Amino acid sequence: MTQLRTNEFIAPPECPVFEPSWEEFADPFAYINKIRPIAEKTGICKVRPPKGWQPPFACDVDSLHFTPRIQRLNELEAQTRVKLNFLDQIAKFWELQGCTLKIPHVERKILDLYQLNKLVNDEGGFDAVCRERRWSKIALKMGFAPGKAIGSHLRSHYERILYPYNLFQTGANLLPTLTNDTKDTDYIPHDLPQRQSVQPLETCSIARRAKRMRAEVGLFLMYKKCRCVCLSQVDQYMCLVCGSGSEEDRLLLCDGCDDSYHTFCLIPPLHDVPKGDWRCPKCLAQECCKPQVAFGFEQAGRDYSLRTFGDMADSFKSDYFNMPVHMVPTELVEKEFWRLVSTIEEDVTVEYGADIASKEFGSGFPVRGGRFQVSPEDEDYLSSGWNLNNMPVMDSSVLTHITADICGMKLPWLYVGMCFSSFCWHIEDHWSYSINYLHWGEPKTWYGVPGYAAEKLEWVMRKLAPELFESQPDLLHQLVTIMNPNTLMNHGVPIYRTNQCSGEFVITFPRAYHSGFNQGFNFAEAVNFCTMDWMPMGRMCVDHYRQLNRYCVFSHDEMVCKMASKADTTMDVALASAVQRDMTVMLLEEDKLRDKVSKMQAEYDLLPDEERQCAKCRTTCYLSALTCPCSPGQLVCLHHAHDLCSCTPSKLTLNYRFTMAELYPMMEAVTLRAESYTYWFSHVSDILEAKQDKKSGNSKQLLSDEAPSPAALQGLLDVSLGLDVELPQLALLRERLEQARWLDRVKGASVRPHSLCLDTMRRLIDQGVGLAPHGSVERAMARLQELLTMSEHWEERALHLMEARPRHCVETLVAALKEVDSIPAYLPNCLLLKDTVDQAKDWLQEAETLQLGGRIPVLDTLTDLVSRAKAIPVWLDPLARLDSLVSDVQAWKESAAKTFLMKNSAYSLLEVLCPRCEAGTGPQKSKYKRAKDAAQCGLYVVVVSIACCHMATLAEVRQKEMESLLALRASNESKLLPAGDCGALRVCVCHKAPSGAMLQCELCRDAFHHSCVLGSNQDPLPNQAWVCPQCRLSEKPPLDRVLPLLASLQRIRVRLPEGDALRFLIERTVRWQHRVQQASAEGKLGEGLAVTTTYQRWASSSPTWAPSPTQETNSTSFYTEHQCIPLQGLSSELEELMVEGFLLQVTLPETQQLYRSLLIRLDPRHHHHTDSPFPQHSAEQDQHQHNYQGGNDKVTKQTLFKPNHHIHMYDFRDPIDVVKESMECRHSIDHIGAHSTNLI
Repeated sequence: MTQLRTNEFIAPPECPVFEPSWEEFADPFAYINKIRPIAEKTGICKVRPPKGWQPPFACDVDSLHFTPRIQRLNELEAQTRVKLNFLDQIAKFWELQGCTLKIPHVERKILDLYQLNKLVNDEGGFDAVCRERRWSKIALKMGFAPGKAIGSHLRSHYERILYPYNLFQTGANLLPTLTNDTKDTDYIPHDLPQRQSVQPLETCSIARRAKRMRAEVGLFLMYKKCRCVCLSQVDQYMCLVCGSGSEEDRLLLCDGCDDSYHTFCLIPPLHDVPKGDWRCPKCLAQECCKPQVAFGFEQAGRDYSLRTFGDMADSFKSDYFNMPVHMVPTELVEKEFWRLVSTIEEDVTVEYGADIASKEFGSGFPVRGGRFQVSPEDEDYLSSGWNLNNMPVMDSSVLTHITADICGMKLPWLYVGMCFSSFCWHIEDHWSYSINYLHWGEPKTWYGVPGYAAEKLEWVMRKLAPELFESQPDLLHQLVTIMNPNTLMNHGVPIYRTNQCSGEFVITFPRAYHSGFNQGFNFAEAVNFCTMDWMPMGRMCVDHYRQLNRYCVFSHDEMVCKMASKADTTMDVALASAVQRDMTVMLLEEDKLRDKVSKMQAEYDLLPDEERQCAKCRTTCYLSALTCPCSPGQLVCLHHAHDLCSCTPSKLTLNYRFTMAELYPMMEAVTLRAESYTYWFSHVSDILEAKQDKKSGNSKQLLSDEAPSPAALQGLLDVSLGLDVELPQLALLRERLEQARWLDRVKGASVRPHSLCLDTMRRLIDQGVGLAPHGSVERAMARLQELLTMSEHWEERALHLMEARPRHCVETLVAALKEVDSIPAYLPNCLLLKDTVDQAKDWLQEAETLQLGGRIPVLDTLTDLVSRAKAIPVWLDPLARLDSLVSDVQAWKESAAKTFLMKNSAYSLLEVLCPRCEAGTGPQKSKYKRAKDAAQCGLYVVVVSIACCHMATLAEVRQKEMESLLALRASNESKLLPAGDCGALRVCVCHKAPSGAMLQCELCRDAFHHSCVLGSNQDPLPNQAWVCPQCRLSEKPPLDRVLPLLASLQRIRVRLPEGDALRFLIERTVRWQHRVQQASAEGKLGEGLAVTTTYQRWASSSPTWAPSPTQETNSTSFYTEHQCIPLQGLSSELEELMVEGFLLQVTLPETQQLYRSLLIRLDPRHHHHTDSPFPQHSAEQDQHQHNYQGGNDKVTKQTLFKPNHHIHMYDFRDPIDVVKESMECRHSIDHIGAHSTNLI
């Protein structure tokens, strides 16, 4: 069966909640009258008493015993009960034929037989659906997915289970047998009529068996299961179809009437004997056509005290939700309740102690003369108007004029609830007010419908569950039926909800339908009351009851007459006015009805006080009634004069309580009292007219104005201070002044919507509640409340839109903002939503601009764009792609850093790839100090310029780097010349004098102590240049590892400083290779190489070099462990060429081979070590060279680049192709070395 509602329950909007001050709380009826314009629009409202108002619980917990009602949740809901009734009828139909109903499964769901039957009937019946092939359409309407051949299964199940029942309903003589599938689910009938407290008037056993044979007739044998008659004396049984008694072994006897039928005479024939009891067609029709009985609650089988009921309730809730009762969220209980009442598969039963008379067991509030001893500090609660024992009988309640003690109306009723126990949709008797107070326990969830929508709710429920109202027209007056609020709201019924916690009041207004359920174990108390504004509704309710033939709880006419009899000086003027209007309607109707009866020539007599219910409409006859001697003990109201009996009108007797001559003076007395204030006011005005004619006229004019000026009202009050008498208008003027000031504040706030916030609206509403009732105030309050409700809704919705996951797109938010623009209020969340949309639009515009014309975005711009987008709570389509692009760039930078940077390097990738504007700043300095020093010498400016991607800036920095380094080399070299005391020299990273074994950097030419720099890949290698740690910035990867980085960067298509620096490095490398090639080709490598004698103070520790005694000064001697190229014999062009080769952060074979060539030619001491300027290195030596450069891959010989072919910044072709195009394979590296040797 498909679920009744696949959607989860959605809570209706909240009803108003009021928190009166102590001053407002002092008079309950005055406060209820103030909040009525707002609260009656939602049907219910909640009132939180001031803090500190906590009446003691006066009920004796141990002595209170009650028998609760049993509630099966899925029988409460109207649509679910209709389905259960239908299934019970189907089950009964098959049970009477000896078969058991089993509900089949379709698509792993229990088939909804009721819906299937209804849809087939709506489509014209089984034959029409089969003929027009509509089974697929029916499957779609039942919620099954198309294309699965579900229609054929539905047809099979309908034909097997429902079709015989529908044929039987039409009167066809069809008695089939029911075959079930092993996968079908057994259906257990609910037997609703047999379990109700309202029992049917007539009962008939369906299991009665007739006494077929008497002793004197003889013996015969009949088996119960087969019901086949034995051969003896079988001639007494004849088949009612064919009239023959033959083939007695095929003769069946009905278990209801003993009629006989041949199995083959039935339509269709029965091939097998049915199991269980069997009914003939006649008995089957009698049983299945019995009318349904009224639904009601049955009483539990045991008696509870409060303590035992609480233990049971807490145990049930904790077991059901598998958690402590106080930890179960109210939202979870609410959704689970509405799920349970709407399902057929789950039967959950709870108990509810409802309508417990406080007169018998005692009220929860303290009362005078009660058994509960009230402490002195709690005595105020005895007379409090909010004590539910006092409220119905206060002077402001018209129920005080009813002498009888009516339980539930004048005397409170007690309610003891447990989880899921519910009170169904209903309105109060006589459409009166009701007030409920929750003394203690878990919350009670309420749902309310405004009084103006009562008929709408009744119409919707009759439409959705017509079967229930056919058998029980006054169903909604029985408090036994609920319907899901979501279903009612979907059909246009306005519904509001609230959770009533302990210590809170819930008030329902006239004709406001309400229902609800309990969240857990609690104790509540409720009573009715009626104010003078209710009186017109009360009279309308009596007419409504007359149409429904429903009993009245009390006589409305009697109450009005008793109030009229007290129309003296003690009656409140406003109450007298209400009684006068109601009595006018009553007398006009009574006079009209009596006039009709008088034409019937009926006799007159006094109306007795005993039985006064109309035999037709059951209304209470107070003023008059008709009787007839032929019907003793019966009477009818004048509306049903022709429904009493068939006697002639002259035999009827009109019984009356008052003659019309007595009734009209009563109304005149009420009218006089109601008009006494008007007369007195006019009389006083006439006396003061001579002196204050103009001012009085102004007063009347202002009082009649809908929105008088506060200044004018204040002026009149100021004038009244000079009068010698207290004018009656003064109190009204003061009230109107408060109202005018309030209206002025509301108007002022309305004309400034940008400052009208939610707090301002709430404050204005709270102020308006305390004002005297007036039409202009009530309209302004209604507009304010509507504006507040709408503003709160949109504030919450705007917040949800911004917090939604996944995020909403811009179009959705723009559509929401269009609705918000019409709200004249300051809504922070909505403004924030608007700013968010503007930010999103600006961002999208920037993202679109960034991609126009094939632009290549800069990394900083792209990163800023992505970071800003992540802070905007809007779904932005380009964000994922841009974020992926930034991630790719970051991955590229990490890959490049791994390629270039040494382990624990103090340099960044950008610092390594860029030329330096200074020389000699080593990694020994801290990052902070090095950055500070670099900023002082311009490195920071260089990096910023690089970020702007100017190649010219990098070229300038490269030039400065060369100049700075050449100057540093000359300075370091000069300080090592043989002059002065060596002890005064400061070399190395330690800034101490040179001594012992020293190393000289080939790049900066500074000297370093062996102990200060050796270790961790700093040891010099034979025939290779040694560079100090300060000059060594990176691992210097080979070019074949650098080119893939450039290729991957150009695929990413994002500009970043490191990428520009890498391009510049490759271009610089290409140019340098070309210069080496050009110098070699032009013979410049040999021109500047003159073998000269060195004058350095260096002693060699090499076996072929011995320290010279002349190199000792002041007993201080130092010598080198590594050879350096002497500068004295080196031309400036070759020195610059060699220096730039060492500055390149890429490993090139040309660099080291150029170094060895120059070393051999310029230092004759090295000549005997190597016979060739380009010696053939062993594999081990090549590996040493490779390790020195920091690479892990084999160094390949690089080809030379063509001149004047540069790698441009914006050339985004494959970088490998670009490099290949700018390279020209003229000579191998070995040829370069050989050519250099020949030149030198």
